[in-house]
Amino acid sequence: MELGLTTFAELYPVGGQAAPTAAERLREVVDEAVAVERAGLDVYGVGEHHREDFAASAPAVVLAAIAGRTRRIQLTSAVTVLSSADPVRAYQEFATLDGLSNGRAELMAGRGSFTESFPLFGLDLGDYDEVFEEKLALLLHLREEKPVTWAGKFRAPLTDAIVYPRTDNRPLPVWIAVGGSPESVVRAGLLGLPLAIAIIGGQPARFKPLVDLYHRALAEGGHDRQPVAVHAHGYVADTEEQAVADFYDAYALAMSTIGRERGWGPMTRSAFDEMRSPSGSLFVGSPDYVAEKVADIRDTLGLDRFMLHTSVGTLPHKKVLHNIELLGEKVAPLVR
Repeated sequence: MELGLTTFAELYPVGGQAAPTAAERLREVVDEAVAVERAGLDVYGVGEHHREDFAASAPAVVLAAIAGRTRRIQLTSAVTVLSSADPVRAYQEFATLDGLSNGRAELMAGRGSFTESFPLFGLDLGDYDEVFEEKLALLLHLREEKPVTWAGKFRAPLTDAIVYPRTDNRPLPVWIAVGGSPESVVRAGLLGLPLAIAIIGGQPARFKPLVDLYHRALAEGGHDRQPVAVHAHGYVADTEEQAVADFYDAYALAMSTIGRERGWGPMTRSAFDEMRSPSGSLFVGSPDYVAEKVADIRDTLGLDRFMLHTSVGTLPHKKVLHNIELLGEKVAPLVR
């Protein structure tokens, strides 16, 4: 199973200090990706958001900087908000990244967990589902090695178009990222696309029926088995006590901030402890504890990839780097 990290380049205050600037945080992100490769991990993902508290609004640009300093790890968006993107431009960006990285690029397409990009790019939230379906269909057509003639509702038509540059020796890998919608899972399966599930609450085991549904949709669509990944929040330190001490305050700040926008209550210590329990969605603790939880979710869901999202609230850069070191040196060998 592949193991790696994801980030949104979060910009929350750090340890009582002011939040880093966007430029500072983006440079830290590149350093963290280099550390992921050095630790022997497999994949690094950069998400897309268009908010004051996240610096990563252009994942392909950040991943290109990472490509120049790495040689092996897979580079994925986590996610590309395809609903508010132009599929032609998204294809060009990630085909370019694929060339720069010698075939290591992936585009992970999703509708996004926030809606700020819709008004920013002149879109109507009433078209939330329809615009994603249309743009995904066009993106998949653009991967084909033949001219594309296409017409839709949300962008100008194409006539005998081939979008350049092309990827070498394979179509651009496209994953579908979901948050738990059965309709999205079925769509991914019928299209024969790899599936990435964001698990940020509840019990991971409850996603087993969705994975089973995905495999049935793959079979119905006539497709071979495709990879399944999970993206989850977590942090590894030398001891359980240190992991909780490092992670809780930053995590509670970030989740409480987002919670106020969405009508949730603030993150409490009791809720955090429940989420961190063996059956919960938080992967926070010592290397042994986190490895056991990762192996358990791998076996329960039949995973091919697990991606840990550490800086939910911005953590000190040195602590993130140590977390990466522990993932590579201690967690990964135990899981594998």
